[in-house]
Amino acid sequence: MKLGLGLDLYRSATLEVPIERVKLVESLGYHSVWTAEAYGCDAMTPLAYLAAHTSRIKLATGIVQIAARTPAATAMQAMTIDALAGGGRVILGLGVSGPQIVEGWYGQPWGSPVNRLRDYVAIMRKIIDREEPVVHDGAEISLPYEGPGSIGQGKALKSILHPAGDIEIWIAAGAPLNTALAAEVCDGWLPMGYGSDGWEIHGPNLEKGWARRGGRPDDFDIMGGITIEITDDIKAAIDAKKPLTGMYVGGMGSESKNFHKDAMARRGFPEAAERIQELWLAGRKDEAIAAVPDEYIDAGALFGSADRVRSRWDEVIPAGVTGLTVRTETDEGLEIAAEMAGTRDEGGDS
Repeated sequence: MKLGLGLDLYRSATLEVPIERVKLVESLGYHSVWTAEAYGCDAMTPLAYLAAHTSRIKLATGIVQIAARTPAATAMQAMTIDALAGGGRVILGLGVSGPQIVEGWYGQPWGSPVNRLRDYVAIMRKIIDREEPVVHDGAEISLPYEGPGSIGQGKALKSILHPAGDIEIWIAAGAPLNTALAAEVCDGWLPMGYGSDGWEIHGPNLEKGWARRGGRPDDFDIMGGITIEITDDIKAAIDAKKPLTGMYVGGMGSESKNFHKDAMARRGFPEAAERIQELWLAGRKDEAIAAVPDEYIDAGALFGSADRVRSRWDEVIPAGVTGLTVRTETDEGLEIAAEMAGTRDEGGDS
């Protein structure tokens, strides 16, 4: 079982990268450290900073928004960070975000997410592989560009910078088409809404994608997530997670396009998801937060004493995942995860 450390830098008004915690998990054999972005701190820059303070741990995005950069710009940043890190250490987790951010923050059309992701990954592969100047005729993105406003002088180019090592490309998704696309064209999948029955729900879509590429690659990863909190008050720990969950399920997206609401529904709580959104959009935010089920929070987390966390490890970890991104406020939580996953004993090669 691979372990990653999830950093939520994107949620804060100030930026403080927890270097010592990242160094700790590297020493504990963690596979990766993950950053993200919304409309504040970006996902890529902190990884360049971390490259200077670490030697082995993978530097990963979960996710970088594809509306924020062209595929060429994302590939350039990834290759630059990987060169600084010594090569073979970058994982690019891509995601589409939602229409409120895509159109409201980046000024990009929502379009067809699955077609845009397919084009995005294909172009990035061509750039990183450097086999020839990049030409791509896609449903959403084409290089050279010849659309409205073009003067017809675009030139197919090949990256000046050579890759320092392999750069993995993953997709974050929960809906069927993008999940299948991740299996078809990527090195890994970051699932949204993957609970105890995640394999039953998502497995058929993954199998479709793997079939298109001739089978599942041996090294294809599925990275789930887990929250760990060592506490004597489990109820208080659960309640403390509800405001953020209520905001994401209720208001992080439009009424018709909210991936977090969809993820809650896929995990077995469709009625609660509908009610939370209804209350949040009506301005009844306190009621929306109160409507988040305790069971939903507890099912994807490990709260309680160290002994309770250990005893529930196998119960909470869903079948089908090859790794877990850990979120915890304590070093003890990080150490228990390393103990249970066996990363410390195996020197991080699990």
